[in-house]
Amino acid sequence: MTGSYRTVVYLLIAVNIAFYLAEGIRGGTNRTDVVRSLGGMYTPDVRRGQWYRLVTSMFLHYGFWHIFCNMTSLYYLGPSLAAILGPGRFLAVYFIAGIAGNLTTYAAELRSHSYAVSAGASGAVFGLLGAWLTLAFVPELRGIINLRSLIYTIGINIVYGFINRGINMKAHLGGLAAGFICTGIMILF
Repeated sequence: MTGSYRTVVYLLIAVNIAFYLAEGIRGGTNRTDVVRSLGGMYTPDVRRGQWYRLVTSMFLHYGFWHIFCNMTSLYYLGPSLAAILGPGRFLAVYFIAGIAGNLTTYAAELRSHSYAVSAGASGAVFGLLGAWLTLAFVPELRGIINLRSLIYTIGINIVYGFINRGINMKAHLGGLAAGFICTGIMILF
């Protein structure tokens, strides 16, 4: 695995950490007002034309454990996936999944009229899980991907997400589906 595959992952981690530090400087990483002021996902703001929130919210996090879990997942899931897909396609999956997760949240909140300021790389990280799931069905990769372990990991995260009311499962599931579909399209073309 060459350095460029790891570099793209490390750059994403660095950008997430920079946003996290900005949250701390602005008043705290657990404050909804700070997250919203820096571009957290908030459906009423997106409806007012602030579409950039679909991207900026992917780099904001609520507290240390939130960023730690997401960046640890990115660190372990990312380099090998970037090596298989290539850095450009890896970034495409990451951003498409993250944005799709936020669009899923947007659509669900418009329907329910229940709004919350959400943030985190989780939709994009779930997109990476979706990408791995797609790759598990590629004959040449079956020997290096443990499908059972992958399904177990996805299942545990989904169950935990539904148990913990503070987790935006709409973004997780939207990201997972987008990562799966996006990677499938990449493989076919």
